[in-house]
Amino acid sequence: MTVLDILRERGFVEQTTHDKELDEFLKMGDVTCYIGFDPTASSLHVGSLVPIMSLAHMQRQGHRPIALVGGGTGLVGDPSGKTEMRKMLTPEDVESNALGIKRQLSRFIAFSDRKALLLNNAQWLTTLEYIPFLRDIGRHFSVNRMIKAESYKMRLDSEEGLSFIEFNYMVLQAYDFMVLFDT
Repeated sequence: MTVLDILRERGFVEQTTHDKELDEFLKMGDVTCYIGFDPTASSLHVGSLVPIMSLAHMQRQGHRPIALVGGGTGLVGDPSGKTEMRKMLTPEDVESNALGIKRQLSRFIAFSDRKALLLNNAQWLTTLEYIPFLRDIGRHFSVNRMIKAESYKMRLDSEEGLSFIEFNYMVLQAYDFMVLFDT
């Protein structure tokens, strides 16, 4: 039984793309996967349980999960599914929440011996230099394409609109993916 079979059997997977290829890829050996967790509160909620258990199952099958705590993106705030801007948390609040989340994740996933990684994107996002970031990374993003995203369309149509800081959230998430790919 493959990890994909296990996740399906437990109802964790609704649909996939290139199902056969994905299954074959997962059979090849050590695959790295990641899931991000926003530190907007000091504790994870029940909606995080399926993603956490998915990482745990991946690890049990010999794969390497990365649990990414959004200490950097948490300072910006995810506009998805919100009709107005999230309350801005202080850096101290975000860091405190991130520590609480790390403790909770450690109960489900073994982070010893690099079997899994527990990373905080504040490590790389808070040290970015703005102009080099815009020139090296930002130039690869189409604003036209970004504003077509459902999470942005809803906010652009709302009375409050979308703030510049929130608009950058998608770019920061993409940068996370690039950093994790190199990890």
